Amino acid sequence: MAVVTLRIGDSVHDLACRDGGEARLEQAGAIVDEFWDKGRAASGGAGGQRAMLLTALMIADALIEAREAPPPETPESRLLDALATRLETLASDLEEEGASA
Repeated sequence: MAVVTLRIGDSVHDLACRDGGEARLEQAGAIVDEFWDKGRAASGGAGGQRAMLLTALMIADALIEAREAPPPETPESRLLDALATRLETLASDLEEEGASA
């Protein structure tokens, strides 16, 4: 079992994690730390638990926004779109040919 030390704002937290999970835990801690000042400010000095709750809600909001964002366009997606358009045109042409025969 590994131990990772995270700094969130001015606090230091030692957390255990499975071996090999250190980098992921450090990455997650860095995200929390990135939002911490905004969460603390939004809590209005109401205390650490409230600040952590608001920080978590801000991170959850960013996650929801990322989930709802359209997927990035890639060369593969452009190719698939072009192929789908071409297939639709071919299908339409075949339908018209069949109707006129």
